[in-house]
Amino acid sequence: METTKTQINPTAAFQIKEIKTSQKPQMGHHENARKAHRKLVNRRKRTTRDITAAYHHRRQQQQKKDKVQEDQDDRSKEELLETKILALQRIVPGGETLGVDELFEETADYILALQCQIKAMKVLTNFIEGLEKEKSKFGA
Repeated sequence: METTKTQINPTAAFQIKEIKTSQKPQMGHHENARKAHRKLVNRRKRTTRDITAAYHHRRQQQQKKDKVQEDQDDRSKEELLETKILALQRIVPGGETLGVDELFEETADYILALQCQIKAMKVLTNFIEGLEKEKSKFGA
């Protein structure tokens, strides 16, 4: 669209030049302000909506990661427990054929039996030491 623009030469106030240009006519200040305001409002709405959606998306992703981590922790705990049970089954005599509940009961009995053996060995050691002291007294 071709428009006519008027320019006034500041040195010669009586000379007026008309310049033909091919620019679009500019909107008035009021229309520009309204259009800019609409853009800003739409951007704010879009931004708020985008921020909210992004927040919920990140939150869902974090919840998924947490769930996966919990599952991995549960699996690793179960694997660790299974490893310990297998080790206990190898230590306790006859433990390979026992279930977990029976294994724990048998383990408690085995610990008591080992403690009794330790006490018996201490008594025998003290007895033998006492005999050796008596032999050394009589010159053996």
